[in-house]
Amino acid sequence: MSFIAHIRQSDNEVQTVKDHLLEVQALAEKYGEPIGMKHLCGLAGLLHDFGKYSQEFLHYIHAAVYHSEDAPKRGSVDHSTAGAKLLYTLLHTKDMTPSKALVAEVVGNAIISHHSYLHDFLTPELESKYLTRVRDKPLHEFDQMKENFFVNVMKKNELDQYIEKATQELLPFIQNVPKEDTEKQLMFVTKFVFSALIDADRTNTRLFEEDETPLNPDHKALFETYYERLHEKIMAFQNHPNANTPINRLRSKMSEQCEAAAVKESGIYTLSIPTGGGKTLASLRYALKHALLHHKKRIIYVVPYTTIIEQNAEEVRSILKDTENILEHHSNVILDDDDNDEHLDGTMTEKQKLKLAKDNWDAPIIFTTMVQFLNVFYAKGSRNIRRLHHLSEAIIVFDEVQKVPVKCISLFNEALNFLKNNCKSSILLCTATQPALDFVQNKLEMKTDAEIVENLTDVVDAFKRVEIIDKATDRAVLTSDLVSFIDQQLERVQSVLVVLNTKKVVKTLYEELQQNRGDDTKIYHLSTSMCAAHRNDILSKLRQDLDNNIPVICISTQLIEAGVDISFDCVIRSLAGLDSIAQAAGRCNRHGEKDMQEVYVIDHQEEQLKHLKEIEIGKQITRRILIDMKRNQNEHGGNILSPQAMERYFQELYLAFANDLNYFIPALKKDMMELLTAPKNEFSYVQAYRSKYSAEVPLFITNSYRTAAEHFHVIDNVTTSVIVPYEHGGKELITELSGNISMEDLGRIMRYAQHYTINLYKYELDLVMKNNGLVSFFDGKIYALADGAYSNEFGFDVEGDSTDEVYMI
Repeated sequence: MSFIAHIRQSDNEVQTVKDHLLEVQALAEKYGEPIGMKHLCGLAGLLHDFGKYSQEFLHYIHAAVYHSEDAPKRGSVDHSTAGAKLLYTLLHTKDMTPSKALVAEVVGNAIISHHSYLHDFLTPELESKYLTRVRDKPLHEFDQMKENFFVNVMKKNELDQYIEKATQELLPFIQNVPKEDTEKQLMFVTKFVFSALIDADRTNTRLFEEDETPLNPDHKALFETYYERLHEKIMAFQNHPNANTPINRLRSKMSEQCEAAAVKESGIYTLSIPTGGGKTLASLRYALKHALLHHKKRIIYVVPYTTIIEQNAEEVRSILKDTENILEHHSNVILDDDDNDEHLDGTMTEKQKLKLAKDNWDAPIIFTTMVQFLNVFYAKGSRNIRRLHHLSEAIIVFDEVQKVPVKCISLFNEALNFLKNNCKSSILLCTATQPALDFVQNKLEMKTDAEIVENLTDVVDAFKRVEIIDKATDRAVLTSDLVSFIDQQLERVQSVLVVLNTKKVVKTLYEELQQNRGDDTKIYHLSTSMCAAHRNDILSKLRQDLDNNIPVICISTQLIEAGVDISFDCVIRSLAGLDSIAQAAGRCNRHGEKDMQEVYVIDHQEEQLKHLKEIEIGKQITRRILIDMKRNQNEHGGNILSPQAMERYFQELYLAFANDLNYFIPALKKDMMELLTAPKNEFSYVQAYRSKYSAEVPLFITNSYRTAAEHFHVIDNVTTSVIVPYEHGGKELITELSGNISMEDLGRIMRYAQHYTINLYKYELDLVMKNNGLVSFFDGKIYALADGAYSNEFGFDVEGDSTDEVYMI
């Protein structure tokens, strides 16, 4: 009898369970082998659909495809438990060895979770969802499943040998770390195995459904071509008439230092090139050379703003002359969930089509956001974690790394430590304002000579192009005062940028300036209420006006600060964290085109920051440093933006948030770090279990992976990605989604949709739904705004006091 894994929708072709298991095993082995997890990941692939070797599932899939009216009820066929139950019965016995029991727990959790998300070994209610499935749940065809598997796929003694190899692979991950870090290692190993399984399963199913063969791209050859093209660009710069100016010589020197640093072993390095110092090109030079010398598979740029993604990706495409292999990943356009969808498996539904869409970060060069990077490790839903294994053997460049959310500092540091220590990845932390990530308890493991730029203080002084003028510590200003001050500046300069902390005051100032203008000055407004394509259009017009010396005022939230290549004669920045002041200053006289220009720091009285704790605390620390400088101009190295001042700022910031650095979860009154990494004997849930049952938890791993994921949000208020009808591109995209789309087309559309997407808070989503301003596709998994709900002036416009979230999705 032929047991069936999938039936292709287009022609009813059958994929047998044997073929699917062996093909997923091979893919999972490929994903895990480079970091020593070949058999751990392969074991998950080999057994994940073990439960399809049953008459019940065979009846289900026949009924679902050929007799849908006779199909079993939702959720009635569980095929994910059996493979994990097999491991538990074989390895978690009275005579067990701890290492084999750990294999059962690590791999078994991945298997039972492959249609949802990793389960808790111990929940807040003191239950083990893992044991409920693998130990307690009866499977009436379990003996027949084992017989079918051992006859068709792998003999029992061969499976035993394979498990032994997996066990030997697990041991180094837990033996080579301090005992108190064992649970932390097991958490990351489990997530890596789960990632490899999810991607292998989805990829194999998609290839079968689309009747395609897997591709094996040669990234090494591509990186060699890229390096040659980058070298051509560097030579063109060196031959430019302005190549010998002091600043350009310094840029060239720092770029050469990046080339030299690429020879060093993989690790965590800092690149503290000042604003305007050629950071993108220099970091790319390091990344390509390091990839060739150390056999890396991909280069991933992680940035805080989508505006930087678009700009940097375009710059890199231009240098490398490639538009096909450079992926931009801004947001999850498709809503992810962790609902169990086993009843859908084997048949192609709208929901299943979305799950199989190719969005797994297998491109050679990827640009993504800090939110997406953190989601890969810590957020719920299989779409996020599917990408994790692609972070191995990679070079990961964090642009503007100081924008890591304070509450995520420990989580960020531990993820990077795992990538460095276990995944053969190299990390480059790029910013002119390096945060003190080694100052906290769960510190980043960085060598003392990690900085690539030599003589950093001298370099900062050489790049000084602005004077910071403190107008914030004397008095606060109103919007009307700010209008008058802007007018004063326009009497002496052609362009003014104003950066404020909340969308509401930005919009208010913009409208007041519009009403009061009687001259030819153009006024622009920027915020994340606009989609990327919209913002790019505005920035393009802005640059054109600046080039033509047309008087302009730009009113923006902090999205313009980090990495946007644009230069104004004067910048006015509302008081905020010192790193934000430094980034705003980088938009003034950016290329040293004029003599020293002014950046004014003001205190805007109408900003409501009571719900924006990080900005409020950062503002207080910056105020103290400004007062220090007012009292003694030689304090902090005599420069408010000096490395000494920045180090003082971040150390004070992290001290102020000492209780929040481990991601405190108010609803549970616990840190996320405890849920994920607490040693068994120190975990409060284990202690409560002992007290309640007067017994030990019969597991080696007791952490709460799913509970942690359910409470993880980089942005405090959860947002939803929504496609907008901006201009022809957005409207055409929404029309296309209304049609019948193949999985290949869906992947292309989702990549294109990144440029026409905004993120709405729940209250905004509820409001637009109430006003019939929302349309949905794929059973409510993709949302789009209706015509009329999006403005060409403000984008999506809802009144409210919110920051333009720095950590943009």
